[in-house]
Amino acid sequence: MTATAREGTEEIERQTLDPYATLAAESKGRERDEEQDALRTCFQRDRDRIVHSKSFRRLKHKTQVFLAPEGDHYRVRLTHTLEVSQIARTAARALRLNEDLAEAISLGHDLGHTPFGHLGEQALTPFLGRPFRHNEQSLRVVDYLEDDGRGLNLSWEVRDGIVNHTWSMPAPSTLEAQVVRFADRIAYINHDVDDALRAGVIEPAELPDGALEVLGGTHAERVNTLVTDLVDRSEGSPEVGMSNEAFRALDTLRDFLFERVYLRDEARSEQDKAIALVRSLFAHYLDHPEQVPEEYHRAPGDLPTRVADYIAGMTDRYALRVYEQLFLPQSWLL
Repeated sequence: MTATAREGTEEIERQTLDPYATLAAESKGRERDEEQDALRTCFQRDRDRIVHSKSFRRLKHKTQVFLAPEGDHYRVRLTHTLEVSQIARTAARALRLNEDLAEAISLGHDLGHTPFGHLGEQALTPFLGRPFRHNEQSLRVVDYLEDDGRGLNLSWEVRDGIVNHTWSMPAPSTLEAQVVRFADRIAYINHDVDDALRAGVIEPAELPDGALEVLGGTHAERVNTLVTDLVDRSEGSPEVGMSNEAFRALDTLRDFLFERVYLRDEARSEQDKAIALVRSLFAHYLDHPEQVPEEYHRAPGDLPTRVADYIAGMTDRYALRVYEQLFLPQSWLL
């Protein structure tokens, strides 16, 4: 019997990947059993399902850091996701890990992000009686909300990597997911520095000297240093890690961003407006659940959870448009 293209790929994985790599043929499987694809491994299929999903397309209109940036070159949630994927794939290939698995996790890790970035998370938390966490929402998106409420039925390893990609969660189970966790931090810290410099929020001379001495003076140098360090420290190891020196330098940049960019006083008034907007929408839909699309009512959970599902799926501009329609007088009436 002639082997399929998928079986050929699975055999190549067995022969070429690191002993600690995750083999597609040994996946723990899906919640609902499916017939195998003739061409693609399970992780390749997961990647394709994520890329073709509505929630992935909406990332292009969701804030990364700067609200409604006017320039064409600022990152949004989609470009952040692509940068994470690029870094994760580079590291996974160098370590002979499963590149398809790392790519699928990378592309799905932020699907649950709210409009207006982390401000949306802050806005939703008081209504739920628990913290709203975008990683948990990303898993909820792929499990229940995509495909008109049927979910994407992803493999166990991709789902594990998505929900555990943040540093507040337990370490994910596969080395590929651990790579994504580091790739996410490498990407957002470095591109947020780049965007803040472009926006004039900070000046190059203000960047912490100690971190630059370790990582490099340019964006490209810093990313290359960090990814190279990650690969050097992780090769042949049962866990993924960085040198203490490189990780401390990365954390120094992160602390600098929180102080000078994310929590700066000048942005507070606009941030407060975004939080108030999200909370107004939530209160409205809690009182008018019939206005929430039917697909969100098919998902498990109480009414506040389903309202949060709907609002979290909104893009920035859609949330602004809905708010205007609901709460501002329309011009034709004036």
